[in-house]
Amino acid sequence: MAYENVSAAYNFDLFRDNTAPKLPGDKTTEKKTHKNKTKVVTLPQDEIVRIRRRKHNPFRVFVASVTGALITGIVAVIIIGQVQLTELNQQIITAEETLRNTQSTYTQVQMAVQSKLSTSEIERYAKDKLGMNKAENVQNEFVSLSEGDKAEISEDANQNFFQKIINAFTGLWS
Repeated sequence: MAYENVSAAYNFDLFRDNTAPKLPGDKTTEKKTHKNKTKVVTLPQDEIVRIRRRKHNPFRVFVASVTGALITGIVAVIIIGQVQLTELNQQIITAEETLRNTQSTYTQVQMAVQSKLSTSEIERYAKDKLGMNKAENVQNEFVSLSEGDKAEISEDANQNFFQKIINAFTGLWS
C-alpha cells in the first residue's frame, strides 16, 4: 500500500491555485478527483436559515438587559451628581462675589459714618448750625451730696384696713 501525500482531515487541493502552470512530471499539483466525491456541499435553504439563526437564551437576555439598565442608571446618577455639583459651585462663587461687594459697601459706609461722627465735625455742626459754644468753667455747677443718701417710700392713701395690717407686719421684718 502506497502512502499518499493527502491528509485525511484536510484536503489542501481545494485551496491551491489552479491558474499556476503545471510542470512536467510534477504529480503533486495535479488534481486528484474521486468519482463519487464532490468538493462543495450544498444544503437546503431551510437548513441554512436554521443554522444562521442565532439561538438566544432567555435568561442571558434578561441578565444582559438588567446589566445594561444598571450601567445606564449608574452613569445617569453620576452625570446628575456632577451637574448638581457644578450648579452648587456656581452658587458658591456667586455668593462669595456678593459677599465681597457687600463688605466693600459696608467699609465705604462705615468710613462715611466715621467721618461724619468725628468730634471736630460734631463741634463744627453745633457751632455753625445750632449756634452752640463750648462750656466754660464759669458755667459749670458742682453738686455736693455730703448729707448722705436717703430713700423715701410713698404710701398709697387709698389703702384699706387689711392692707395696712399686712404692710405693718412686712415692715417689722424689713
